[in-house]
Amino acid sequence: MAAAPGSPEIPSAASRSSRAQNIVPRLQHGRYTGHGPTRVSQIPDSLLRERDKTAKWNGIPHLVQKLYTNSQPNNDGLLLCHGILKEIAPLLSMEAMAFVTEDGKGAQESKFPNTHVFDLFGGVDLLIEILMRPTLAPQKKKQKMSEDLIKDCLSILYNTCICVSTDGVTKRLSERNDFVLFLFTLMTNKKTFLQTATLIEDILGVKKEMIQLEDIPNLANLVASFDQQQLANFCRILSVTISELDTGNDDKHTLLAKNAQQKKSAGPSRAEINQVTLLNIPGFIERLCKLATRKVSETTGTSNFLQELEEWYAWLDNALVLDALMHMATEEADQSSSTESADESVLAASQLRSRLPQSMKIMHEIMYKVEVLYVLCVLLMGRQRNQVHKMLAEFRLIPGLNNLFDKLIWRKHSTNHVLHGQNQICDCSPEISLKIQFLRLLQSFSDHHENRYLLLNSQELNELGAISLKANIPEVEAVVNTDRTLICDGKKGLLTRLLQVMKKEPAESSFRFWQARAVESFLRGVTSYADQMFLLKRGLLEHILFCIIDSECKSRDVLQSYFDLLGELMKFNIDAFKRFNKYVNTEEKFQIFLNQINSSLVDSNMLVRCIVLSLDRFESQTDAVKVAEVISQCCLLSYISRVENRLSFLFRLINIIQVQTLTQENVSCLNTSLVILMLARRKGKLPFYLNALQEKELCEKYPGFLLNNFHSLLRFWQEHYLNKDKDSTCLENSSCISFSYWKETVSLLLCPDQTAPCAIISYIDEVYMNIDKDFSED
Repeated sequence: MAAAPGSPEIPSAASRSSRAQNIVPRLQHGRYTGHGPTRVSQIPDSLLRERDKTAKWNGIPHLVQKLYTNSQPNNDGLLLCHGILKEIAPLLSMEAMAFVTEDGKGAQESKFPNTHVFDLFGGVDLLIEILMRPTLAPQKKKQKMSEDLIKDCLSILYNTCICVSTDGVTKRLSERNDFVLFLFTLMTNKKTFLQTATLIEDILGVKKEMIQLEDIPNLANLVASFDQQQLANFCRILSVTISELDTGNDDKHTLLAKNAQQKKSAGPSRAEINQVTLLNIPGFIERLCKLATRKVSETTGTSNFLQELEEWYAWLDNALVLDALMHMATEEADQSSSTESADESVLAASQLRSRLPQSMKIMHEIMYKVEVLYVLCVLLMGRQRNQVHKMLAEFRLIPGLNNLFDKLIWRKHSTNHVLHGQNQICDCSPEISLKIQFLRLLQSFSDHHENRYLLLNSQELNELGAISLKANIPEVEAVVNTDRTLICDGKKGLLTRLLQVMKKEPAESSFRFWQARAVESFLRGVTSYADQMFLLKRGLLEHILFCIIDSECKSRDVLQSYFDLLGELMKFNIDAFKRFNKYVNTEEKFQIFLNQINSSLVDSNMLVRCIVLSLDRFESQTDAVKVAEVISQCCLLSYISRVENRLSFLFRLINIIQVQTLTQENVSCLNTSLVILMLARRKGKLPFYLNALQEKELCEKYPGFLLNNFHSLLRFWQEHYLNKDKDSTCLENSSCISFSYWKETVSLLLCPDQTAPCAIISYIDEVYMNIDKDFSED
């Protein structure tokens, strides 16, 4: 029987079955092309139910359809929406918990079918619409959304984001700037704060373009509304917005690529703009300092404290569990009357809460301090460094950390963490992360800044003065000008405490790298005899030599940090060289030391530079007889005084780097080679050294290779270091050679006159000359 004119055609059973089978591809096609159904509301409910039976969708498409119908502006169905979400939530949270607790990061899409179906049928987009609808509706028609409804929407969105099957969800959300900025407005509500913060953190982690903090509505008021725990958690988000992209691998990026990038991007980066925005928020830095130095209860009530913390840490990737634990830690009154105990994650948290409330409170404190210290560290390394330094000193960050050192920061040694380099991604426990972040902060705080003396107490500052007086040298101006109301109190300053734990650290500990870096940063800048003697008197030199020679350290990162520290500790200090010789008192020990240096010249070149500079300084002193005696008695100075050894170092330093492979890590090899040649120039021996390099080329049967490479390196040096934004004081301070002399020497070496005795071009036969090669060429 034909259908009546104008009436819809009734599909046959076979037709209905075919359409049911094709729902998924039709939806996917509609999303990509805009033709056909793009959301579940456009598909007949009967078809959904029919397909649901065979596909085992657990009724999720039907629930999403109901959610859409009841959430429309014309319907007053938000109360019903909440009920629907209560039906959807367990289906998704079950999969999210499986992902977190069973390490589902490598799982296939099929392992999380409910989450996949929810997203496929438009559930994610619908939740965004529901959350943002009040901001889009006219003022008079705005619907009031309950906190519980907002909380459930955020929780479901978060659970959807973390499952592998919807890996693209987080990316999709990150591309919606309006939604990202809107999320920040939800952070004013304490009940939804943590879900919001966790979701924002995930989204920003995959966002291609960094957000601008100044675009967040009423940012200053938002931050002011946070309590201390919320502010600490907010630091997790801030860390993404103020760190330059790929900062973790900065040392591995070529300087050539970095310079090219700087030329393209005029003006400050987004991260730098965001740093300024933060510093302009009234009271922000002061509150962070209070958070970083806040004390916690010392009573843990258990002897297995650290083991229990690790058990807690296994749960902390899940926002809902963390939320429950947060309430427990702050002992909120409404926790006991919560009506949401049916939620699986809250039930799990309840069981945990009954076991370790005090440990969890301390765990929260440790985690928060990690985030706060990281933000402070990034700000210390930014363009506003001096402003940040002044504020951190004023708010007594250093003495506050000193008071926490024994009780929280370094209370016990960790024995089960692995050794890792400074640029490796590390999945560390909070306790380990706190120690590393603390050491990084000390490094950034001390590096080339006069405020480093705040790491000492009054007695230790007096000791520096006494060392200067005994040596008959002026006291360092920065020591004299240090405000003693801002220094460490107690029997020991922070630097002394650090030295003590450094000596006790197990040989294989990953902390050794960061400890050495933090102490070395205290010595950086203009060389101070008093600073060196302060550390020498505490046995630091002997400890480093023990680690290098007797324990024969194998870690490249740790070895480099020891060599750099040794260089700063010994530079221009004849007492340090005498101590070295007293410790390295056999030929066997000296050979082990040389083997460690030669095993990687990239790692040890700063120490080689220190020895060369120190020898030159000693030789220029008036008491030639005394100096000659010291040099002859010190195996290290005697070794470097031989020209053939200096030439060997020079040849290898030039040979291991090229313009295309220069990084922040190995560019020091170029500067060390320049130091050797500048000192040779002072003595009128520069042509001799260049001639020796030419002979070395011929001997190695690679004529022109070494000198052409060095010519290219020096041309790059000019482009890199003569940039108006480049700070040249580091080169001056590390060598005590004026930057003008650096520039003059490079110009002499690059002179185009083939008859000039100090020009590299004079020592390259024309047939092998290749000095005009462009840097960008391979």
